[in-house]
Amino acid sequence: MLMPTSRLPSVMSDVPAGDPFGMLIKSAGDLLRPEELVREATRDIVKDEIRRHLEKVLAEDPKLAQDLKNSVRQLLEARATEYAALVRVGAATARLGLASLPPDVRRELMEDIVGLLSKEIGHIVERSL
Repeated sequence: MLMPTSRLPSVMSDVPAGDPFGMLIKSAGDLLRPEELVREATRDIVKDEIRRHLEKVLAEDPKLAQDLKNSVRQLLEARATEYAALVRVGAATARLGLASLPPDVRRELMEDIVGLLSKEIGHIVERSL
């Protein structure tokens, strides 16, 4: 009968903190918890069986397989569009923030930003050569 891990005695309770042998025993004990290994192995087996079944269904129905491919492509395109919109919102927010600053602070901040971007672009170019 398996006991819940919370009732099992701690391996480290008998070993002083920082003891390399204690740490080794603890890590070996963590690796050898059979209930977790069985649960993970069972989950992998179930995933493989489901994957095989779905692949068989898709192989038997090419139209369904094509519909799935098209849907995934559309989903990825929608995500890309969403990320592009988020970048545009971020850029507009940054411009709004800059526009709301006093002119002397804005000028100084812009010089810092241009300097930072120039430096980063220089690093990118150096790494690409």
